[in-house]
Amino acid sequence: MISLKKSLRAASAVAATALLFATPGLSEPLKVGFIYVGPISDFGWTYEHDQGRLAVESALGDSVETTYVENVPEGADAERVLTQLALAGNNLIFATSFGYMDPVVNVAQKFPNVMFEHATGYKRADNVSTYSARFYEGRAVIGTIAGRMTETNTIGYVASYPIPEVVRGINAAYIHAKKVNPDVEFKIVWVYTWFDPAKEADAATALIDQGADIIMQHTDSPAPVSMAEEKGLYAFGQASDMKEFGPNARLSSIIDNWSPYYVARAQAALDGTWASEDAWHGINEGMVEIGEFSDAIPAEVQAEAQALADAISAGEYHPFTGPINKQDGSPWLADGEVADDITLLGMNFYVEGLEGEVPN
Repeated sequence: MISLKKSLRAASAVAATALLFATPGLSEPLKVGFIYVGPISDFGWTYEHDQGRLAVESALGDSVETTYVENVPEGADAERVLTQLALAGNNLIFATSFGYMDPVVNVAQKFPNVMFEHATGYKRADNVSTYSARFYEGRAVIGTIAGRMTETNTIGYVASYPIPEVVRGINAAYIHAKKVNPDVEFKIVWVYTWFDPAKEADAATALIDQGADIIMQHTDSPAPVSMAEEKGLYAFGQASDMKEFGPNARLSSIIDNWSPYYVARAQAALDGTWASEDAWHGINEGMVEIGEFSDAIPAEVQAEAQALADAISAGEYHPFTGPINKQDGSPWLADGEVADDITLLGMNFYVEGLEGEVPN
């Protein structure tokens, strides 16, 4: 998510190294560790990763034993916890936040027989695999809904950190809101945290004060949805459905479904077929799901949004298809041209029409 020019997901999103890891002895369960940046009760990002952990237990039963550590800050603490998980005998470790990237690589070098999986990163090794979801596909869909539903023509966006994943999402949502509503504007507030309900609520309030009648977010708590509910406005669930926190406000949601991936990778470890690979899945693979549409969305808008999701899933449409200019008006994608993955994975610019600058 910072500059990716070197490796990334270069040749193939599923290219694997030749190195395979031996199956642990059948007399002992495969030990699988998870490290989380937030609490499993955040009802967003970490909650959904933990649902994936529980799915591993459910699918593989006594052949696996899982453990997790929550609320681990990105940085030195992450390296310490990853080391502890490896020393505790975990054969497979999932690190579920971008800022764990360098700690994963460092620890993996010390434990070459342990399999590591890093979410949303781009650095790999023989025993380090990477995986992420094409969240921007879901943001194109909810951007379309937002563009149709706003009455003030102002959409607020609570953003976490100015990394490519977040910038991609803002661009995708804006492009598709603008397609259906040329008068739409986005207001963006950066909170520089993944999970801080108070900051997220304050950001949503600030956006509402600027005239936003629909709130989007790329943060982990349901606070923005709750704030929209309190104010009688609309919002979208992030990472999980979040309907219970805004039964009237929530129009739809982007749901992260990690379960199939986690089960498949744990099974590969059990089978002795695990290999380092780079996975970037979207709506088609089921890693990105669109939450149920609220009855508040007119039938024709629901149909339009569903048609877009179906076209993306079928590979008939890509959310970053030209003509698209960069914010300064310079051409980026020509008419019909589709953005390549390398550019998307390193995206550090806004598209034309968005206000403000991407923070450093």
